[in-house]
Amino acid sequence: MTAETLTHPRTAPAVPVADAGARLRSIDVIRGAVMLLMAIDHVRVYAGVPAGGPDPAVFFTRWVTHFCAPAFVFLAGTSAYLYGRRHTDLPRFLATRGAWLVLLELTVIRVAWTFNLDFAHYNLAGVIWMIGWCMILMAGLVRLPAAAVGAIGVAVIAGHDALGALGVGAGLDGSTPGGALWQIVYGGNALPSWDAPVFFVLYTIVPWIGVMAAGYAFGRIATMDASRRDRLCLAIGLGAVAAFVGLRWLDLYGDPRPWRDMTDRAPLLAFLSTTKYPASLLFLLMTLGPTIALVPVLERTRGWLAERVAVFGRVPFFFYLLHIPIIHVLALLVSWLRTGAVDPWLFGNHPYAPGPAPDGYMWPLWLLYLIWVVAIGWLWLPCAWFAALKARRRERWLSYL
Repeated sequence: MTAETLTHPRTAPAVPVADAGARLRSIDVIRGAVMLLMAIDHVRVYAGVPAGGPDPAVFFTRWVTHFCAPAFVFLAGTSAYLYGRRHTDLPRFLATRGAWLVLLELTVIRVAWTFNLDFAHYNLAGVIWMIGWCMILMAGLVRLPAAAVGAIGVAVIAGHDALGALGVGAGLDGSTPGGALWQIVYGGNALPSWDAPVFFVLYTIVPWIGVMAAGYAFGRIATMDASRRDRLCLAIGLGAVAAFVGLRWLDLYGDPRPWRDMTDRAPLLAFLSTTKYPASLLFLLMTLGPTIALVPVLERTRGWLAERVAVFGRVPFFFYLLHIPIIHVLALLVSWLRTGAVDPWLFGNHPYAPGPAPDGYMWPLWLLYLIWVVAIGWLWLPCAWFAALKARRRERWLSYL
């Protein structure tokens, strides 16, 4: 990729950056990789396999998927920065696309997860809801200089764990308007606390708005000349990993669950068992550190496999919309092939409140991974088609998928 000197409209002085029209290969490869990992976890949902635990095979099946949300939200911020270098309507685009994502989460995606229409008793504020609201908030933040946006993001990531005790102490359980707002912004819970309707807040706005804001500021690093970009990526990424190891060992701050108290699992598994809902500082250091450190390596990847992973990364939301119903249909087929009938549990309120899987239902891990491979195979052709469509056409609606 060529380099030239460009000046961000809200940032000075000018710095050497990558060609504003070129794609950063590492972003596509990372996004493609995390989408594929995410699909493992979503097959796991319908397989009835626990989300972690003391079994190392089950634990790491879940743990590798922890990188998905942090990497995707961080790089969504970076993509917003890159979009802003080529277009003048960034705030409007973020606000409208964010509202579109929130709408899809509460309608199309909810039906894809459940294959039921019982909206009165279940809806989910999942990862797409969170990304949508973060984009809406970013529509205001991006009017600030990138350095200021990054400082706000880092402050939210580093400081938000102090909010947890405050919310518990104030009794903000979702049974009041103030408590409901607290649960949406930070606490995460079922809203309201009475019987129905139930709205499950899985991904809260804090700390994820901090992750997206930090990713936006990272856009300045991503567009520097290659040698400077690589040095900074390694310094930031490895520094985050070192901070995770040090803080986790001391257990003084950054996660509500001390690893030495987890006596039900091996020490290594306990050490890596950080809190995702809401994502703790240590969870984010553990996942974002390696992601950023890998940017220099992945920017130079070539070959058949890397190109196919990058294709998924060029159409991540299109992939997301397709992969849940495809995995769900495959789970119905597996149930029918194994028992001669489709288990009603598969029409429950997945992924958060379907109830316990029926006795004897849980898939072995080999079957989970086999169905994951089949799902990726089914997704390849439509994703490759849509990536090619986006590459040759520039209609605005394409940027919303």
